[in-house]
Amino acid sequence: MTDLTAAASAGGLLDVAYAATDSPLGELLLARTEQGLVRVAYLSEGDEQQLLQELADRISPRVLRAPRALDPVRRQLDEFFEGRRQRFELALDWRLIHGFGIGVLRATAAIPFGAVATYGELAAGTGHPRAARAVGTALGRNPMPIVIPCHRVLRAGGALGGYTGGTWRKQRLLELEGATGR
Repeated sequence: MTDLTAAASAGGLLDVAYAATDSPLGELLLARTEQGLVRVAYLSEGDEQQLLQELADRISPRVLRAPRALDPVRRQLDEFFEGRRQRFELALDWRLIHGFGIGVLRATAAIPFGAVATYGELAAGTGHPRAARAVGTALGRNPMPIVIPCHRVLRAGGALGGYTGGTWRKQRLLELEGATGR
């Protein structure tokens, strides 16, 4: 931790710690609060400042680069990508998720490693059997992809459907888990 980060943390001035990290799916931005992991985002060129501004606007302007604070998250992601972890054991901060999306993403978080569900099954499981499209919208707003495994949700019939990080990433994640079809 840098002196500035340590001083900010000690003084109660660090509300959101963030770091960028490499992964087999490209660079990721990770962010956490005292409550837990709050954001995982696939980074494209120029995205970082926009994502940091979003965190500042929605959580607190006290956002600081603090890579050490994200070491446990990076370690678990590395283990996942290496095939040594099937379940994340991280505290999560759900504050960026609202309304219908909370139920959808909690149900998504319960889909086991290597398994898949359909948008319709998730809709039915949340008590809204006709809301498959709304489920897709909620998944598209997932602030913690990979950790909340929205890649495990497919269209009826087994087609991939969309994915915030691109369908190639969704396919790679499903292959990593050995869940390439129904």
